[in-house]
Amino acid sequence: MSHGNPDPEPERTTGLEPGGGVPPGETPPAESSMPGAGPRETHNPTKGWAKAPLTLILGLAVLIAAFFLAYALVLLL
Repeated sequence: MSHGNPDPEPERTTGLEPGGGVPPGETPPAESSMPGAGPRETHNPTKGWAKAPLTLILGLAVLIAAFFLAYALVLLL
């Protein structure tokens, strides 16, 4: 895959002074994009919690709450 130079050619770019400078009041040339700038990302894990771990955590929380509720009822009776 071959990409050209992303920098503008000074001979063909308007508004550039000799040496590549931009005169006051002139908008500098825009940047070009570089399609091959980064590595290809092949692994994108899902965001959030999976159903099984979330169910186990909620089940454990319910069991602990039930234990303390039963313990409180035993102390009151």
